Amino acid sequence: MRQPSVITRRVAVTALTVAVAVVAAACAGPQGTDAKAGAAGTGTPQKGGTLSVLNSDPQTDFDPARLYTSGGGNVPSLVFRTLTTRNRENGAAGNKVVPDLATDTGRPNADATEWTYTLKDGLKFEDGTPITTADIKYGIERSFAAELSGGAPYLRDWLVGGAGYQGPYKDKKGLDSIVTPDAKTIVFKLNKPEGDFPFLATATQFAPVPKAKDTGAKYEEHPVSSGPYKVVKNEGDGEHLVLERNPNWSEKTDDQRHAYPDKIEVKSGLDPAVINQRLATSSGADAAAITTDTNLGPAELAQVGGDKALADRVGTGHFGYTNYLAFNPKVKPFDNPKVREAISYAINRTSVINAAGGSALAEPATTFLPNQAAFGYTPYDHFPAGKTGDPAKAKELLKEAGYPNGLTISLTHSTAQNRETGAETATAVQEALKKAGITVKLVGLEPNAFNEARWNVKGGAGFFISRWGADWPSGGPFLAPIFDGRQIVKDGANFNHAQLDDPAVNKEIDEINKLTDPKAAAVRWGALDKKIGEQALDVPLFHPVYKRLVGKDVKNVVISDWTGVLDISQVSVK
Repeated sequence: MRQPSVITRRVAVTALTVAVAVVAAACAGPQGTDAKAGAAGTGTPQKGGTLSVLNSDPQTDFDPARLYTSGGGNVPSLVFRTLTTRNRENGAAGNKVVPDLATDTGRPNADATEWTYTLKDGLKFEDGTPITTADIKYGIERSFAAELSGGAPYLRDWLVGGAGYQGPYKDKKGLDSIVTPDAKTIVFKLNKPEGDFPFLATATQFAPVPKAKDTGAKYEEHPVSSGPYKVVKNEGDGEHLVLERNPNWSEKTDDQRHAYPDKIEVKSGLDPAVINQRLATSSGADAAAITTDTNLGPAELAQVGGDKALADRVGTGHFGYTNYLAFNPKVKPFDNPKVREAISYAINRTSVINAAGGSALAEPATTFLPNQAAFGYTPYDHFPAGKTGDPAKAKELLKEAGYPNGLTISLTHSTAQNRETGAETATAVQEALKKAGITVKLVGLEPNAFNEARWNVKGGAGFFISRWGADWPSGGPFLAPIFDGRQIVKDGANFNHAQLDDPAVNKEIDEINKLTDPKAAAVRWGALDKKIGEQALDVPLFHPVYKRLVGKDVKNVVISDWTGVLDISQVSVK
């Protein structure tokens, strides 16, 4: 799962000072998936200058083995190139996989259990040495080491022999399922068909690492660059990161990253309100600044002003994320489908969206898959509640379920300052269900305890708020972890909250995974989503929208639906 901290990190709800009160003009800013910022983001980009990145959260664990997919708001992709990458374009066009170090997006065998890649000519590390497939194989293998854990788990599951492999520090032999017949060819042998392998090959674990330069857990201090920038300073475990040009990177081998600025300076650990204030004011170096993790909050958006120039500096992003209510049918009364359906009908999505920050920051959801074609989005609403709920229908279903006088249930939520899984959304659900005769007792837990309650098969919550984000724009990493019965984990973090183990669902997941055409797979994922939705195993609530300011001198703003955040590799500050 894409880590929520990357994209949906806490919003700044504190009202800004008078100097930035007009930032709320953002709600008049650009909408839709074509997410370029306005006039301030346009113009002919030029090379040179220093780009500042102002973030709430440190860019920790700056090691390709430990980063989760392309996390960190695109910063890692400036240093780490991979076999494939995302298309660096706005909106839906950015959901496409394109070649990066490789000449193509991969060549599968007949059943997609084997994928072959060939490297481009002229690839070099920052020290000028050639990049070979042995470096990519080693980079992947070191991601299996316990001391370098934290990355996406797919390779351990997908590669033959991956489940028991402990990394090159303990097993010098390496993985037989990664074959490098020569310096430019690499072959991956998988346990089962995986048509999404080109998407996975965008993960930072596929970045090349020269074995001679590997310093284990200390590698993050100075990783060897294969991208347009190299690390010259890493202080406070990513709180202050300085990147400068890699002289051995060539745009001739990289048509995705433009690398306009001479220098990029990342400063983290900042208060969200301060970040937005600095971006809005755009004084000094802040005129050439951006953020990759701090949204404009509802309090800021509510302060509607008439400053069009400021509104034009707001970029709108969409990312494959769904916020939902989850049921554990192993817990009464949620074992009764009629009860789950009644709750589905009773939900007031208008009040939920208002609790999440308003319509500028959330879009109503009735499907589990995000509302983007790349995922296979197929519109459906099996339990139409309208905008404000249908309490009469809910009461009718409760009566059929054996609860003519209503019932009392508990809803587990987080106590963190988080509008998506926190008290605001929980209270909106509570008030809506009350109208249907359902008394909801709110159970607020601190974040760690909350995650334990919602992901624990044994003694977990029966009804809770949850959310899921995609590691790449496909239905696979969205539906499989949540509804594939073979992924139920009984002694660890289990994401299949309903503990659904339907042979027909499992089989269809396997069949879709054989498809190497993303469009054909999307059609099947959408149909599967619709079919599973009939069982009322969850109640989709909303998909988040991200609104972020850029400094007044920032040009060439590109925000793809793959990440939902500004792509640093495209930004110019001159």
